[in-house]
Amino acid sequence: MKKPTARPSGLFITCASLLLACSQTNTPQTSTTASPANSPSPGASPEGSPGGSSKTISIGIGVAQTSNVALLGQEQVAGAKIAEKYFNDKGGVDGTPIKLVFQDTGGDEQGAINAFNTLINQDKVVGIVGPTLSQQAFSADPIADRAKVPVLAPSNTAKGIPQIGDYVTRVSAPVAVVAPNAVKAALKQNPNIKKVAVFFAQNDAFSKSETETFQTTVKDMGLELATVQKFLTTDTDFQSQATNGINVKPDLIIISGLAADGGNLIKQLRELGYKGVIIGGNGLNTSNVFAVCKALCDGVLIAQAYSPEYENEVNKAFRDAYRAQFKKEPPQFSAQAFTGVQVFVESLKAINAKSKVSKKPLVELRTNLNQQLLSGKYDTPLGEISFTPEGEINQKQFYVARIKMEADGNNGKFEFLK
Repeated sequence: MKKPTARPSGLFITCASLLLACSQTNTPQTSTTASPANSPSPGASPEGSPGGSSKTISIGIGVAQTSNVALLGQEQVAGAKIAEKYFNDKGGVDGTPIKLVFQDTGGDEQGAINAFNTLINQDKVVGIVGPTLSQQAFSADPIADRAKVPVLAPSNTAKGIPQIGDYVTRVSAPVAVVAPNAVKAALKQNPNIKKVAVFFAQNDAFSKSETETFQTTVKDMGLELATVQKFLTTDTDFQSQATNGINVKPDLIIISGLAADGGNLIKQLRELGYKGVIIGGNGLNTSNVFAVCKALCDGVLIAQAYSPEYENEVNKAFRDAYRAQFKKEPPQFSAQAFTGVQVFVESLKAINAKSKVSKKPLVELRTNLNQQLLSGKYDTPLGEISFTPEGEINQKQFYVARIKMEADGNNGKFEFLK
């Protein structure tokens, strides 16, 4: 049995009025406003069908399609849609297609709450892949847990996510496992690193959790933590923090934030003359950061939970489909969203082999699905994964990549280090 975890205090609540706009995907967006008073109860299901229609099985995708967080969320939408086509082409759930239902969480907690309420009560999904941010998960996941709707967290790596409740599981490895690899890679690149400056977004739960891991790693490796600088995910001017960081003459700078703010911070650090190694956290782990810091992104190290070069059948299919559509390598956020859909589909097939999914009332199916997904093993683009009884992912393969920008300063790629 999982133990409930405390929500982060209001100090870390992301501002609802986000100042950084980003390009939106061409994905049709649906309303995220739920009307609980008029919505059917979570357990209700028309004609006993799973997820609304006996002809399809509805799986919810609650990620950020708007706000500056959409720099991450649009990659999750892409991965989920590739999974939908891939598994439906293979017959769905023993002949019954899956149908992904998208709700935009935006970049704040209320957006995630609204999206989850709509997916649960109106769209009647069997389970939810989402939300994008750990900050959102601490607010929205308890709603799904109380409704007994399984959640697969595609990018919620902060400490305490699986402990939110019995119906919360993640396919995103915790930051404490992934982040230290980047520091090790930085030391391999420059063994003379001694002094470190750390920057983090103080209003984001994940960034706060990640920076704690980075700071502990720095100290454990015998390095000097010379300064810790704070900023907000909505900031655009980092001159003060960047100057303070550069003034301690660090050999290494580590940034925990999101793509828009983190990319701008990298840009301003380089413009102010910093020439040392930079590590970006998981929030910067997207090719969408290239448009923010452009040529100045070059050389940034980022730990990875996914490699496009991982060799198995499903990753080859995923990689080929992504490259055919987007003309570039698939990123981690897309691979994790694909994996979330895959876990739901394979778990539904396992249930169907014992008792027809189409005959189960929705409330029963949701419970069965949660039990089944925790017990399975899955060969995914991330490699072979499974889950602990508490909902934590078991994953073996991790990597570090370095951003390599092209001469035009607009395009780039992640080069995986050996």
